[in-house]
Amino acid sequence: MRQERRSRTPGRRRLALAAATVLVTAVGMTGCGKKAESADLPASMSALVEQAKKEGEVDWSVPKPQEQMQPAIDLFEKKYPGIKVKYTNTKAPDQVSQLKMEQAARKVSVDVANAGGLTVVPSSAMADDIDWSKYGIDAENIFERSMVYIWAVPKVWAYNTDKVKAADVPKTWDDLLDPKWSGGKISAESRASFLTVWDAGPSMGEAKALAWAKKFAAQKPHFTPNTTQSEAPIESGQVSIGTSLINLVLEAKGKGVPVEVAPLSPTNANESYLYVPKGAPHPAAAVLLTSFLSSDTAQSALAKTYNSRIPVSTDCSDPSGVPVLEAICKAGLKWYPTATLDEYNQLTAFFPKGEKALGTNVG
Repeated sequence: MRQERRSRTPGRRRLALAAATVLVTAVGMTGCGKKAESADLPASMSALVEQAKKEGEVDWSVPKPQEQMQPAIDLFEKKYPGIKVKYTNTKAPDQVSQLKMEQAARKVSVDVANAGGLTVVPSSAMADDIDWSKYGIDAENIFERSMVYIWAVPKVWAYNTDKVKAADVPKTWDDLLDPKWSGGKISAESRASFLTVWDAGPSMGEAKALAWAKKFAAQKPHFTPNTTQSEAPIESGQVSIGTSLINLVLEAKGKGVPVEVAPLSPTNANESYLYVPKGAPHPAAAVLLTSFLSSDTAQSALAKTYNSRIPVSTDCSDPSGVPVLEAICKAGLKWYPTATLDEYNQLTAFFPKGEKALGTNVG
């Protein structure tokens, strides 16, 4: 893990180091050694639309409830009548396993897939090499050539406003080590992904992360299998504060649940990307849908369900109209990106160490 982090502007992403690439070699190989084929796509947007209409459908699979994506789906189907979106809510690890098997069998069923966190590295090997710039995607939203940045769901700490006064809420990671939060008053997801920012933050790093994690474990927090389950006891008041995702907090607030984003900084942007797997059955429609989801029209619709893009690094100069950005800026959070495949690959190595430090690596 790095002790210092390079600065990054979205339009200057670079290919990962060769060592990272080696670890994500061709998962789409058949028994006879042939790779899943890349799509034969037209060069112009108008021709792409015509081919997509002939394909007639696009199969989109992401780990999100369909109701969150439905506003954007409706807009797409209205703009491109005759192209039907078939949507599937698939857990990220399950999607990776599914696509590996399907590409090996040369029977891919997914047209547009999602990559985020630990699924970015294996997904990069399965993604088709699309020239996204030809289809209206800004360079700053293209990640490592083959993926398109569509939304971010920053990891945050949240607290129950009935349990904790605003003045008493922790503001730094070290504040969580105060004995007053010990004995199950904090919930945290056991997979250690909430420690991602220790890799991204310039003044943090692996050694400091593991030292902090051991101290945090001594507080006897309430560990949960994943972030969604970590949010639930915050909402119920079983715990006072815990790890969460910004969209879970905002959804709960919208329903009148007494939860709020804690001003505990820094965190990471937690970007998600869409890509077209090699061998996708409807490649033109897949590229068309991805391009549409990157548009201002779709981003405005996705923002209302807390799933739009935000600046990849701290930028609160114009948060209006993007609820996620408004919320993290109001909380005074700083956030950092994960910028390259190499950095995602480092997280793959880091999280097991984090789990060991937390005492949650139970298999």
